[in-house]
Amino acid sequence: MTDVVKDRVADPQWLGDARWQVAQNPDAIAMLFPAVGRRCGRGPLADAGPELADWSVDDAARVLLLTALPLRGAALARQVAALYWQGGAAEKRAVLRALSGPGLGVGAVDLPHHTGTGAGARELPQGLDIGDAAVELLHDAIRTNDPRLVAAAVGPAARRLDDGMWRQAVLKCVFMEIPLTAVADLDRRADGELARMLADLDDERRAAGRSLPDDATVLLALIGDPEWARSAAPEDHPTRPAHQGGIGDTASARSAEFKEKTV
Repeated sequence: MTDVVKDRVADPQWLGDARWQVAQNPDAIAMLFPAVGRRCGRGPLADAGPELADWSVDDAARVLLLTALPLRGAALARQVAALYWQGGAAEKRAVLRALSGPGLGVGAVDLPHHTGTGAGARELPQGLDIGDAAVELLHDAIRTNDPRLVAAAVGPAARRLDDGMWRQAVLKCVFMEIPLTAVADLDRRADGELARMLADLDDERRAAGRSLPDDATVLLALIGDPEWARSAAPEDHPTRPAHQGGIGDTASARSAEFKEKTV
């Protein structure tokens, strides 16, 4: 997808200069990061492929700035975390996007460098590695009531979440009616405990005269019968019998069907 970013940025020269500045002086990103929307645009990243269907131009430009940082390890984690905590929703979402690893999927982009003569095709790195610091940022995003942040947090970066927090994040998506296609690895990680939680929520909503979103109803049907799911409780539950095994394999086997029905 050569030029997927360059052809959509309002001022590609500014972005090229900004990337060069960040590569030379990592501290420069603190001033440049908030200015991206104004200088590069905030519109949708149109026709950029399914993996970037819900990205904006400023998302992509900020990710390019983040991946220009010449830092590693703890120094990178501190810089990225500072941008997240000090930023508004747009800046926070860009940080979450940058943590998403292979989900970035932008491919090669050709942006002019600081001389304005062009730098050739550059491969966008496959996500920032800030170690365990990423988990804290993901937790914060999931706790918000901002659907933009929650949706970004359940992308590929959510592989760092433990199973319990991941299930809570899926339920948060259901509560906020965020399409479950935003959830990475759903076909692999959905299990009996998630089925039980969804079934309980379904019962609560039905009692109140409401229903689950359509994609959550499909997911519940795919990963297990509600009554069966209730029996798949932890062994130490005082009233529910233990169940050996899970239904992750079933969910995985039918992932194509699920994705087709929830697109």
